[in-house]
Amino acid sequence: MKKHPKKPWPTKEAMMQVYENNLWGGDKTEFYSGLGSHDAEVVTKYINVVSAFLKELKTPPVVCDLGCGDFNVGNELVQFAKEYKAIDIVPDLIARNKKTFRIDNVAFYTLDIAIDALPTGDCAIVRQVLQHLSNTEIKAIVEKLYRFKYVILTEHLPEGVFIPNTDIISGQGIRLKKKSGVNLLAAPFHFKVIEEKELFSLPSPDGTGRLVTTLYKVF
Repeated sequence: MKKHPKKPWPTKEAMMQVYENNLWGGDKTEFYSGLGSHDAEVVTKYINVVSAFLKELKTPPVVCDLGCGDFNVGNELVQFAKEYKAIDIVPDLIARNKKTFRIDNVAFYTLDIAIDALPTGDCAIVRQVLQHLSNTEIKAIVEKLYRFKYVILTEHLPEGVFIPNTDIISGQGIRLKKKSGVNLLAAPFHFKVIEEKELFSLPSPDGTGRLVTTLYKVF
């Protein structure tokens, strides 16, 4: 796939530092994508709900996991997909995933989802990814989400009413520190969908806000 030559955002470097320095926890000898990918309650609930949706579809979908991380979650969803295309921005992480998860219907890609062309698919999974990105990057990604019939989005949001989409600089932190969170349907993104359904919401494992998973039907 052709890649854009420019690097207008610090995202790749920031995410590489996260894994190199274990900023989201875990053993120093391993790649670790944080509690959102490893807390038993969160992961079990997510897998149960998302797999139930995937099984309801008439035919197994081609899934694109946009920001697959250490693949602790994606590995449990592979069996419900015709093909599973797992994407992350960190080269060493993808290299590790390729060695660790040798599964026939899984392909791993090192891509910046805001800049690079994405693989084709039926359903995009975007789990706790956009919350780390600037509004400019999210806008670029939203334009690519229109190519998928379904989008399953998970975001770490504040409790109660909040002002959405306060901008941040891409990196380890999220909008929660500004009492904000990502809402793709609100300004400045205005993601146009034909159906929105909250699949589930539960308290985040670190006790700050909630992890909300939403299903969007795009067309």
